[in-house]
Amino acid sequence: MVGSRRGAERAASVPNALSSAPSDARAKALLAATRLFAAHGFDGTSVQDVADALGLTKQAVLHHFASKEQLREAVLDEILEHWNERLPKLLLAATASEDRFDAVFGELFRFFFTEPDRARVILREALDRPAVVRRLLEGPVRPWLAAVAGYIQSGVERGQHHEGLDPEAYVLHVLLLVLSAAAGLHVMPAALGANAAGEATERDPAERYTRELVRLARSALFRDEAQRKRDKPSPKHARSKDARRKKTSP
Repeated sequence: MVGSRRGAERAASVPNALSSAPSDARAKALLAATRLFAAHGFDGTSVQDVADALGLTKQAVLHHFASKEQLREAVLDEILEHWNERLPKLLLAATASEDRFDAVFGELFRFFFTEPDRARVILREALDRPAVVRRLLEGPVRPWLAAVAGYIQSGVERGQHHEGLDPEAYVLHVLLLVLSAAAGLHVMPAALGANAAGEATERDPAERYTRELVRLARSALFRDEAQRKRDKPSPKHARSKDARRKKTSP
């Protein structure tokens, strides 16, 4: 009875019952587990807590997931499957470098900011089970990391992105930036609600918080137009360079 009451109090925002449809039931159980794991950690959440959050028995949840460990793996797999499915489509649909940034970063932002508990689960896993997350980074995450990094490297070679940029490290830093920003969405914007004098500001704190996140990710990648124009050789310089090359060629 105590466990049941505790689970119900923990997840008031989780759907109250599972549908009779197996796929819908599984999705609701994953949503409940994601929110509970995010709030209390894997070790601080029991299968009974998930069942209580859904208004079901423990056996009803175990019908879909044989153990709490299997439930945890399913939560992580759902996040990975989303990117394995969506990322190739985003990269193929967008041809220009800026379009690809808007498509990929926009989806990354939407995915984690509309459901910040996804970000909290990943960060908790990285802190509590670093070996598991390391295996994910070296395994399932590796292909889409390489895919995005490959497009960024092409932009570096064309002079669109900063010279000397490390594409793979950039992707990892932006991913961590989005994860931490989404995880702290319910807390961090509070610091932006007033100016130094303690007076309320007109601009929405959450909007300021997220807008600056996008600016940081974009400016760390793209060279500004003025810099690109300065570095671009003039037609006269290019002709002179070609002439010297022909003159020295055998």
